[in-house]
Amino acid sequence: MAQWVQLQMLDSKYLEQVDQLYDDSFPMDIRQYLSRWIESIDWDTVASQDSLATVRFHELLAQLDDQHSRFALENNFLQQHNFRKIKRNLQDRFQEDALHMAMIISRNLKEEQKILANAKDSVQEKEGTVSAMVVEKQKLDNKVKEMRNIVQIIDQNLKNLEDQQDEYDFQFNTLKNRENDVNGMTPKELEAEKLVIMKMCLELKAKRHDAVVYLNELLNVIQGLITDLISEELPEWKQRQQIACIGGPPNACVDQLQNWFTAVAESLQQVRQHLKKMHELEQNFTYENDPIPQKKVFLESRALELLKTLLSSSLVIERQPCMPTHPQRPMVLKTGVQFTVKLRFLVKLQEFNYQLKVKALFDKDVADKKGFRRFNILGTNTKVMNTEESNGSLAAEFRHLQLKEQKTAGNRTNEAPLIVTEELHSLSFESDLHLHHSGLTILLEAVSLPVVVISNVCQLPSGWASILWYNMLTTEPKNLKFFLNPPAAKWSQLSEVLSWQFSSVTKRGLNQEQLNMLADKLLGAKAQRNPEGLIPWTKFCKQGANEKTFPFWLWIEGILDLIKRHLLSLWNDGCIMGFISKEREKALLSDKCPGTFLLRFSESSKEGAITFTWIEHDVHDKPVYHSVEPYTKKELTAVSLPDIIRTYKVMAAENIPENPLRFLYPNIPKDKAFGKYYPKPSETQEPMDVENTDKSGYMKTELISVSEVHPSRLQDNMMPMSPDDFKAIEHLVGPRDLDAVASSLMQYEDLMSEMNSEFSVDN
Repeated sequence: MAQWVQLQMLDSKYLEQVDQLYDDSFPMDIRQYLSRWIESIDWDTVASQDSLATVRFHELLAQLDDQHSRFALENNFLQQHNFRKIKRNLQDRFQEDALHMAMIISRNLKEEQKILANAKDSVQEKEGTVSAMVVEKQKLDNKVKEMRNIVQIIDQNLKNLEDQQDEYDFQFNTLKNRENDVNGMTPKELEAEKLVIMKMCLELKAKRHDAVVYLNELLNVIQGLITDLISEELPEWKQRQQIACIGGPPNACVDQLQNWFTAVAESLQQVRQHLKKMHELEQNFTYENDPIPQKKVFLESRALELLKTLLSSSLVIERQPCMPTHPQRPMVLKTGVQFTVKLRFLVKLQEFNYQLKVKALFDKDVADKKGFRRFNILGTNTKVMNTEESNGSLAAEFRHLQLKEQKTAGNRTNEAPLIVTEELHSLSFESDLHLHHSGLTILLEAVSLPVVVISNVCQLPSGWASILWYNMLTTEPKNLKFFLNPPAAKWSQLSEVLSWQFSSVTKRGLNQEQLNMLADKLLGAKAQRNPEGLIPWTKFCKQGANEKTFPFWLWIEGILDLIKRHLLSLWNDGCIMGFISKEREKALLSDKCPGTFLLRFSESSKEGAITFTWIEHDVHDKPVYHSVEPYTKKELTAVSLPDIIRTYKVMAAENIPENPLRFLYPNIPKDKAFGKYYPKPSETQEPMDVENTDKSGYMKTELISVSEVHPSRLQDNMMPMSPDDFKAIEHLVGPRDLDAVASSLMQYEDLMSEMNSEFSVDN
């Protein structure tokens, strides 16, 4: 498959890297239309030989002429115009330095190969991660299968043992009766019968020994499974839950975890039945060094301890504490506002249904820290776990819990070591599980991830920042002193979490171009976006970003809110570039047609604002960039951004107001990009509509955005022709005369350029 075709199949973040390779020195249009010819040549060799580079340069010009002819046959006047301009620019740049052009093409092809390799490695890494998870799951499934097979073997062995013991008992009693019978068996026959019974006894002892060995082996397998579940699978599930809570991939493995826990518990139930059956066999028949009475107590004790270990870890918090009013901000709780939390018992056995009564506790076992707030739980803080109809799991959901701060004497502000949004608290749940068959009571406990308690909704963004930082950097559930000395985060960690904040509330996360801008903002340009670069907590959430008066996170939070309220569809469709520096903005627009614009977020607005920047050319054909004053939530509440773009006007003295916005970056016609968001024209009222005869007598109005500029800032030279302009010219002059008109326009453009140059020299 051709290299260019492979590139176009990549994700958007890789396509943006490709876009950065091409500018006006060697436009992407050439790479697109001449890809087969370009890839058929060894440009490394060409770049090392001046004469060969000159030959290839003239071949390239010939290829451009051929492509221009194809556009003429297709009546594609717009591309004819653009390709003539591209050819002229190439001649100006490389006519005397063809070697430089060859070096550019060679470099770009190598960079493309690197991008393809990185994309392939990324896919393989993801596949490897998924594959590793599948392998681990398969290993556990195999261990569960092995455990169940051993249970079946023991079941069959005990059944055979019982049958054989009954047979032995019958034969032994029969022989005993015959011995007392005077007219019975001869001594020789009696001796033979005794040998048969002795053989049966030896076989019986061997099978009893095997049954005990198998049972001990089963407990070994169960112990290994419990270790895997409690030491590996359960912590990994909790870590995935942490990631899901802060916007990462959803954690949907709790049902699988429940299946494994339940399978082990069922096998331990079977062990109890096996031991009971062995006890019955022992009561009917025993002998010296009988392994059943020798090992029974040990096996019972071991099985009970394993069951206790399993059940003690089976109570988990399936859904972390969360206010229903803010479902995407779990673990941030406001006093006086109800929150919900859901628990699950991973051992799904009918005997536990309605047996577990769970109680909620706040800051249990937390030492009294001077200056820290204390809270009481209001609402129904006890629940009985019962079977859910949807999946049969044992669960309890607390839906009406609230927190109320305890009133304390003294001034907290002077005593507290941390601000309110850095205080971490703990919500725990307890229950007693009574095992009636053993008389044992097991204390069950589950602890939530640390929560932040706020008293005003304006503290929510800062509280959520604390939750993000904690769950990004630690898996310890009870480190409530974390923010007394919070560690710094690596950019590789923070960049992923920042992207999750967008993908969790929209359909798009942040691409590499956007993350690069944020990296420069947090690390500084000198850090060169180092993945290992460290960002301290104060830089993220306390200090102003780039000498602004508000923290970096509050700026991000304001933009997230702006997107959710006013820009969701535009963001999801990829219309908004968003995070881009002014320098990068100019670099992207520099080689684009006048009237090309892009949308970016303002860096100076804490509440979130968006602006657009477009390019024009001055009389000397130098690029001029214009940015409109950012639009905040207030303006976007009155008029939508697509409407602003549709009706935007630039006005100068003695000039007719005009809309300078023509193409959304890179080259999408404005109406094509935003047309589906424009308001549909209202239907006119039918003349005979007598239902609505009330007329206000007012003329309809429409809000539009207008920028007033000095006339000298308006563009004077010809812009590349838009499809609408092309249709208008085609309608006036006809298809056959289009080339002549285009040629005249090009000559006029050249003449004006020469006159301007001469005028500059004369002055």
